[in-house]
Amino acid sequence: MVMKDYSPQELATQPIGYWSGEAYRRVVGRIRAELAVEDLTQPHWWTLNHVAGSPGKWDRAALAQRLAPFDDLDTDFEAVFDDLAARGWMRQDAARLTLTDAGQAGLVRARDRNAEAHAQMHEGISTAEYVAALNVLRRMIDNLGGSSDLP
Repeated sequence: MVMKDYSPQELATQPIGYWSGEAYRRVVGRIRAELAVEDLTQPHWWTLNHVAGSPGKWDRAALAQRLAPFDDLDTDFEAVFDDLAARGWMRQDAARLTLTDAGQAGLVRARDRNAEAHAQMHEGISTAEYVAALNVLRRMIDNLGGSSDLP
């Protein structure tokens, strides 16, 4: 697909809310579609990544509290944790969560799918352009009183 060119003057008048919203819908929609192939939601994905990244660190309450700021689906994190446990992907030992071999394998499959989506999103965008775009968005967030820190 060929992207139409516009003058800097035309682009400078465009509403960032529209463009950031459309980017969000497209990016998150693609990621959610890839995760759905593994019968996962984004909260499942976040859970798997956090538990894999720090095995034995998280209990249910602490992990739900950590993930809640990213959630726009009004997720019942207990249900997500129960689902992963019922699948045999995650277990709880002494109140701490760890992935099973099946959970680790599912995480790898989901990572591979997400890597394909990210590669498509980044086509034709240099690292410098990507970093500049993120820094512009971070500055806008900070200007409006939000946290521009990395998640």
